Parts: sequence; structure tokens; C-alpha cells
Amino acid sequence: MSAKSGTGKPNIFPALKYSDGPAALKWLAMAFGFREHVSYPAPDGTIAHAQMTLGNGMIMLGSAGKPDPGNPWSTERRGIYVCVDDIEAHFARAKAAGAEIVRELADTDYGSREYSARDPDGHLWSFSTYKPWSDN
Repeated sequence: MSAKSGTGKPNIFPALKYSDGPAALKWLAMAFGFREHVSYPAPDGTIAHAQMTLGNGMIMLGSAGKPDPGNPWSTERRGIYVCVDDIEAHFARAKAAGAEIVRELADTDYGSREYSARDPDGHLWSFSTYKPWSDN
């Protein structure tokens, strides 16, 4: 159940949603020096998902979307995304500890297996097998 260890790369990523994702990509590069690692546009011209790096760090971001009761990430403005080695064991541990599971463990269309939960103060967390550093 350990985190991705020994890779030399972080496995915990701040995840942000912006009213205007494409403008945020440009602004974060101009103002803070972030570099676009990968960006996936949505059909409507917004950002479905993007990753930006600064030094050894990475953030994930996208455009805020329409509310989807099955996916709290559609409207949540910020959260934490964490890659773990053994997602099944991690999910079982979270459930046993009483975590509020807001998106059940499932396979995604982008090849990950993940779930989302809220901590006692309501912060959104996702745990996943997705490896963002492997994207081009």
C-alpha cells in the first residue's frame, strides 16, 4: 500500500479547477514560470485535464465543469491527487478508517484505477494508480 517510492518524482499533486482553464495555463506560465507538461482539451475548448511542472513539482488543473453528482471533481475548485502502489489495499484501509467515500474505486477511461474521499474537514482527495510523470 505504499506510495510510489524510489521514483525520484513526487506522487502527491495539488489539483485545481479554474473558471477559464486555457487562460490559467497561460497565466501560470507567465506569472509563476510553470511549464506545460501535458494538456487535454475538452470538446468545448476548455481544459479537461492539464499538468504543469515547476522544478521537480507538478500541479494538475482543468476548467470547472457542470455539476456531476457521480464525480465531485467536476465542480470542486481544489483537492489533492495521490498516486499509490496498491490501490485496493489503500481503498480498504480508507473505508475501514471511516473515510467518506465520494467516488467508489473504479477503472477510468484513461487507464487508472482510483477513488475519491473527503477527510474530516471536507477536503477532497483522490487516490490512484495514474502516473502523471509518464505522460509526454
